[in-house]
Amino acid sequence: MGTRRDFLRTATVAAGGMALAGAVTPLLGQGQRKLKVGMCDWNLGATADLAAVARAAEIGLDGVEVSLGDPGNFPLRDPKVRAAYLEAGKERGVVFPSMAMGCLNGTPLKSEPVTGLWVADCITAAHDLGAKVILLAFFGNGTLDLQDKEGVRRVIEVLKELAPRAQDAGATLGLENTLSADDNLQIIQRVNHEAVRVYYDIKNSADAGRDTAAEIRQLGKLICQVHLKNGNSFLEQVENVDFAQSAQALRDIDYDGWYVLETSSPNGLVPDTRRNMQYVRKTF
Repeated sequence: MGTRRDFLRTATVAAGGMALAGAVTPLLGQGQRKLKVGMCDWNLGATADLAAVARAAEIGLDGVEVSLGDPGNFPLRDPKVRAAYLEAGKERGVVFPSMAMGCLNGTPLKSEPVTGLWVADCITAAHDLGAKVILLAFFGNGTLDLQDKEGVRRVIEVLKELAPRAQDAGATLGLENTLSADDNLQIIQRVNHEAVRVYYDIKNSADAGRDTAAEIRQLGKLICQVHLKNGNSFLEQVENVDFAQSAQALRDIDYDGWYVLETSSPNGLVPDTRRNMQYVRKTF
């Protein structure tokens, strides 16, 4: 088994060696390769709410990204609640690929000691739900800036402490933020643990003016999961991001993880989400 440094080195260059595979497999998303499509529970109108499972099933989604909850109200801390999710998921054919910690946007990991305990609780919950990814959010008050050396130092310290626990639980800590691929790589290299990767949101990067396809190829195997959204538009409607190019880049790096919709539904949750799902299955 290689070292963690070997892992980081090979993961960041793996995309180059997979370009040929990407060129010959663009149709696998429609055939051999079973795309896994989920949706964030907040976009289902049921943040940390069991109702998300029934709504996902009605739409035909494969899974739900489940929120831990908000400060003062973390329902998923309760083993009975987690058991209820599992039972509902089993009944309706819905699984839980990931958990999300949007609570870190208002109470930042970079400055509030209590958040480390929240992440530890989320690791326990993710293990029980079978979730393989934990989204750590860095927006709003929690936005990361590498110039904030103390904030970054604290985030890295917490990640180093909790990454082994996440790995033992079968989960990866996925960083979703406004940083560039270069900046994310700096953080990941400083943490130096296989269980810390990037939760890549194509729209967020496009909004920051970045070349999403180039970033995807640069990050390679360090991408643990992908968010898809397009403001108030359908994914098929080209705004400032070409999802087709990003989809090709994801094929080039042999990404086989979940695509999680964070899409809006101005015309209705069921029809709009089904339309976006159809686009994802056709394109990715």
